[in-house]
Formats: sequence, structure tokens, C-alpha cells
Amino acid sequence: MAPFEALYGRRCRTPLCWYESGESAVVGPEIVQQTTEKIKMIQEKMRIAQSRQKSYHDKRRKSLEFQEGDHVFLRVTPITGVGRALKSKKLTPRFIGPYQILERIGEVAYRIALPPSLANLHEVLHVSQLRRIEDRELKQLRGKEIALVKVAWGGPAGGNVTWELESKMKESYPELFARGMFSRTKTLLVGESCNTPIII
Repeated sequence: MAPFEALYGRRCRTPLCWYESGESAVVGPEIVQQTTEKIKMIQEKMRIAQSRQKSYHDKRRKSLEFQEGDHVFLRVTPITGVGRALKSKKLTPRFIGPYQILERIGEVAYRIALPPSLANLHEVLHVSQLRRIEDRELKQLRGKEIALVKVAWGGPAGGNVTWELESKMKESYPELFARGMFSRTKTLLVGESCNTPIII
């Protein structure tokens, strides 16, 4: 008994089962012509599928451009190799930083200032591996604007960066807003050894 029959309980159907008696065999130039027509049909369908996928990608694509001196987050992916450079952790962050843009290389690449701990990485990265730093944003909810501010927990060396309600942060840390220390270009930073945020 064949392994296929033992597994599925029936014999395997081979191309011999599909051959119909009396079917004329195609030989010579005819088989070359049929093969050429099939190849052309497959190529045309592949072009149509590629064009359709390109249109889907272009709808979601957002062009990112940075200026020299801007600060960005670096994506932690196997492509950039950041995960290997970081200390082994059970849960690694999706983005690390911020890092400063030093120079634009071509249309879609940037040279960034990396710390000594990431010296084994290439300093020129594709724009898809970078993320713009947004310090303040407004969300629309039932016709009402909700202001959010970015809070960095765990000190400037790393930690978790979250978006918090601006009203909640004003209640918890009114001294920062009263003195005018916080602006739309600043980030609230909560240190490791204190509960009071500072500005970076």
C-alpha cells in the first residue's frame, strides 16, 4: 500500500487519470505556440495584479521628510538590527530614541546620530525605519477636541512613552503648566527616582 493511500484512504490521482482517450497529442510548432500564448497570458495577469497592489500601497503611503536637526524615533526591527544591539529583554520597545537627524542622503535615507551603545549599527537608515516625534496632538471625539501630551516614563535613557490627557497631567503636575515650562514642542519626562516630570 502506498503512503498516500494509507493516509487518505484512496489512491493518488496522477496525470494519467486526467488523460482522455482519443485526445490528439500536440506536437511540433503547435505546442510552442500554445506555451507562448500561456506565458503571455500569465505575464499580463501578473502586470494587472502588480498594478492593483501598487494602487493599494499608494493609497496608504505617507511621504515622510525630515530636516537636519530634527529628532526621530528608530524602529526596532530585524532589518535595522536594533534588537540585537539592545540588551536582551523579554519585552522590547517598538521604537527607541529620540535621535537627531544629521544629514539627508538621497531621497529616502538619513544619517542619524547614534549613541555608543548602538555603534555596531549603520548610521544611514531608510525613512521607513524612522518615526516622526509628535509631542502634542488633538483627537476629535463627538465634535469635541481632546488635547493629548506625550509623557516619557523612566528617564531619558529609555522607558515607556505614552500619550496622556493634557487635563489629567495639569491636575497631577500643575506646577509645570503654571510656570509655562511645557509647550507644544516639549515632552513631559518622568524620572526613575522621582514622580515629578521634567522637560526634555
